[in-house]
Amino acid sequence: MKASHLRAVLFGILGLFAFSTGAQAAERVVATVNGAPILESQVKRALGKKANSEVNRQAALNSIIDDILVNQAIKESGVKVNYAQVDRIIEGIAAQNGLTFGQLLDALDYQGISYQRYRQQIANQLLMSEVRNQAIGKSVDISREEVQELGQKMLQQAREKGTEKKVTGTEYQTRHILLKLNPLLNDAQAKAQLSQIRADIQSGKTTFEQAALQYSKDYLSGANGGNLGFSFPEAYVEPFAKAIQTTKKGTISAPFKTEFGWHILEVTDTREGDRTQEAYMQKAYEEIVNKQLKEASKDWVSALRKHADVKYFN
Repeated sequence: MKASHLRAVLFGILGLFAFSTGAQAAERVVATVNGAPILESQVKRALGKKANSEVNRQAALNSIIDDILVNQAIKESGVKVNYAQVDRIIEGIAAQNGLTFGQLLDALDYQGISYQRYRQQIANQLLMSEVRNQAIGKSVDISREEVQELGQKMLQQAREKGTEKKVTGTEYQTRHILLKLNPLLNDAQAKAQLSQIRADIQSGKTTFEQAALQYSKDYLSGANGGNLGFSFPEAYVEPFAKAIQTTKKGTISAPFKTEFGWHILEVTDTREGDRTQEAYMQKAYEEIVNKQLKEASKDWVSALRKHADVKYFN
């Protein structure tokens, strides 16, 4: 190959490389949505024939962001369409309109819609409905302080108007013995040890107070005979609360496990406690939740943005 021809080929390759590099440089990222990039060319396509103004570019970008968020929500939802349910819905639509299945097919055919296309449309509606419900549910964001502030306000207003409704509930006086798991004490061993301690208390070999002081790893209550005082069940983790409510007064529960370890407990007394403030806090919580759900329902795609990581680049 002649040197002049070699140089021509080389310059041609370099020119192509320069053109390619320049094209890539022009293709820039204008935003990311939860890490997914949006390119300037996507915004230009979304603009279509609209004027390339700042307002129109932002509207096009927002439309792309919404589409990405919806697609991400669909993937993350894990929702699967049950086509048997789709078929039942279609049969129901036909019945509601006084049509047989064959007549429904004729009506679809008259409108130029195939049954498979119609079936897929119903499936997509089911899918988007479930994704929408999940997105709205996730958009609810309530702080403890917010609930307490509104609850106290509602209670104070009720007292001033003389409309306060007193609410009572059962408080339980409970004592327990806790064994925590460790490399030398597994689940089976902890359960067996508590079963033996329970049997010793029931047979009179020891008392609950003595056993709590000797064995319980809840040292604060153990020093007081395992006594936890009076509380509503909801003050404890769910397995403990359930054990309180299902254990008869004066009897010792079978060993049960919570996130803290293995327990046995005894309900030593009950009383009616004032739950008025808690009731107003619950009412406040429900009011805030319903308000947020109502707002999110108006535009569920906007609700997706609430927890999305959207970044813009100039």
